[in-house]
Amino acid sequence: MTTIAQIAASLPGYDPQALRADDVTAFLRQLAQPVAQAEEVALFDALGRVLAQDVVSPMSVPPHDNSAMDGYAFDGAQLQGGQPLVLRPVGATAFAGAAGAAAVAPGECVRIMTGAVMPAGLDTVVPQELATAEPDGRIRVAPGLLRRGDNRRLKGEDLLQGRVALPQGELLTPAALGLAASLGLQSVTVYRRLRVAFFSTGNEILSPGEPPREGAVYDSNRYTLFGLLARLGVQAIDLGVVRDDPALLRAALARAAREADAIITSGGAGAGDADHMHAVLQELGDVAFWRIAMRPGRPMAAGRIQAESPSRADAASAGSYGNASILFGLPGNPVAVMVTFLAFVRPALLRMMGCTRPAPPLLRAVAAEPLRKRPGRTEYQRGVVTAAADGTLQVRTTGNQGSGVLSSMVQANGLVVLHHGQGPVAAGDTVEVMMFDGAL
Repeated sequence: MTTIAQIAASLPGYDPQALRADDVTAFLRQLAQPVAQAEEVALFDALGRVLAQDVVSPMSVPPHDNSAMDGYAFDGAQLQGGQPLVLRPVGATAFAGAAGAAAVAPGECVRIMTGAVMPAGLDTVVPQELATAEPDGRIRVAPGLLRRGDNRRLKGEDLLQGRVALPQGELLTPAALGLAASLGLQSVTVYRRLRVAFFSTGNEILSPGEPPREGAVYDSNRYTLFGLLARLGVQAIDLGVVRDDPALLRAALARAAREADAIITSGGAGAGDADHMHAVLQELGDVAFWRIAMRPGRPMAAGRIQAESPSRADAASAGSYGNASILFGLPGNPVAVMVTFLAFVRPALLRMMGCTRPAPPLLRAVAAEPLRKRPGRTEYQRGVVTAAADGTLQVRTTGNQGSGVLSSMVQANGLVVLHHGQGPVAAGDTVEVMMFDGAL
């Protein structure tokens, strides 16, 4: 198992007290490795899971040439430039789900519905709205409307038998479930569900329902983290609020390490006098403590926490990290928690889930207003992306960008990502945006 020091040594210019956001991503890419165990689940239970092995197509899709339109099927070799084509419909109408019609002679055609098997020897379909009815029952096809092979779906044009239809590491979306079902599959083999424990720390934290008291605040972080984890489809283990007491912190982390593959804490990532987390983490695990060149969310910790026993609570489904869990120690401010989760933790958890494409691409939008930014840190400003009249994406901020202004995350639909070397942005400049859809 690679140690935290070994990972750090592999990153050129690694400085834990002034760490670039890109280096955090590179560090976590090495730290967070996929779980090893897999299980077979029914398609209806597979949404959001990650394939543990390739799905190889047992058949070609479509399994036969078929019509893409309601119309008339004929031999496209009869099409001649500049000349109309007159065809006589013969036989019964070809419907989807029925056996293919018999071959027909030149000058003849078959009435056909969308999805029906193309009759033998026929390769072109004229849509019914382009076919002109003649008084004698024949149909006329005007010149220049069609080319040979038009409106025909070829056997295997979607998937060929024996080819990989869905690769290992694919996150199963609704479209992927439909694709698997189109192959006649009832189940797929996926990585087991990731277990993630999370808790908030601090003497000032109240749980909803507790009476208010002076100097205390209600805990929002557990609820936003729960929502973010639920969107990922992991098994979320809520360990509540843990006071700033070394014994309590030690017990919470020990339990989390026994029960979960990953641990997320909020608060106590700094080095203040009342933050005992730092010392407890050093005692229980191999942990790096960072000050990241970013806004919001400067302090963060990451590493491994050793479990006290040689096996997890459920030994049959134990993680692939030996006897340790991956730790993500996040800051305490609500927006900073969400930003660091979206920027760093979510991609790392997806990687642990076995996903080979953990980070969606950033979108590009035009800044609708000037954005203040100083070089030397990455900023994640809450933004609202809309479409201009000409269809161009544009983005404006939600206003106050304080790390405690949680309402700004409700108003926003994405984060404007201003990279480390960027300076101020003028209105009209293009910026990159991390959209929330599918994550929040």
